[in-house]
Amino acid sequence: MLNSAGLSVQDIDGSNPQLITDAAEKMMQHKNGKLSAIGYDPKLPEFLPLWAMGEGAALVSEDGRTALLNDPKVVSALEFGIDLYEKQDGFGTVKSLRDSADFFGKGNQFATNALGAMPMEQWYVNILNDVSPNTPMAFTTMKTSAGEPMSFGTGSAWAIPSGGDNPQAACRFLKTMTTTDTWLAAAKARSDDRVKDQKPFTGLFTANRTADEQIKEQFVDTNDYLASPWAEAVEASYEANNHSFAIPALPADAQFKQAWLDAVNRVLSGNASVTDSLETAQDEAQRALDQAWSEWEANSQASSSEQ
Repeated sequence: MLNSAGLSVQDIDGSNPQLITDAAEKMMQHKNGKLSAIGYDPKLPEFLPLWAMGEGAALVSEDGRTALLNDPKVVSALEFGIDLYEKQDGFGTVKSLRDSADFFGKGNQFATNALGAMPMEQWYVNILNDVSPNTPMAFTTMKTSAGEPMSFGTGSAWAIPSGGDNPQAACRFLKTMTTTDTWLAAAKARSDDRVKDQKPFTGLFTANRTADEQIKEQFVDTNDYLASPWAEAVEASYEANNHSFAIPALPADAQFKQAWLDAVNRVLSGNASVTDSLETAQDEAQRALDQAWSEWEANSQASSSEQ
């Protein structure tokens, strides 16, 4: 779809939002008056942090105490995404077409030419390689408006409940599960399975930088499939991983995330303007943070007194 529109990945990598809008309008298609192919899906609401960081804005301060949801750059990022949907017949139309695709199967939106481009989590590379390895694809990292690579890092973390029966064993368990040797063993098992299926191993991202580097060196062999776009996908994934940001740990993490998700959804559903919705979210998120930090500090002081 990029080639047919005379475009390249540089037109849709995020470094120039206007180029993305232009590309979306060139690639989208209609059949019998209805949208039949999405040009570009910015993947809202969940990727608001990515688009905001592309403009140089975070959703919360580094210390996790101050919500920044009404930052003008966050407003601009959301306005861009909303406008992009509007130029493609509206979010509802795009979502309906997106949801009708066999996302995890051979009839996925790329294999059926129902979608030109979108940002997506790294694990989807494996899905596409499994179900539609011969579909013409191209991969690149997302870029900031300054042209620098970036990615939005999320994932799970180990935690030990304060009232657990055996915290010592829990400590040993989580330490063992996250050592470099453990990750290398996991990568070898995955790589062996992929080799057995005659499919490429596209890496493993662990939050352990030493493990990531050794896994790539020992198990990721792009020479086996350099004639395909999958080597490009692997290199883009590692470059993105090396330029990742994350929302800091928050004592009101769930409430904070819900505030900005609700803000985007209000706009997508047409129930609020971008500015008003983000102002509402800002108030909700800040109240949640203030309360959670206050409780956190009170609990910490009580714990110190008991000791």
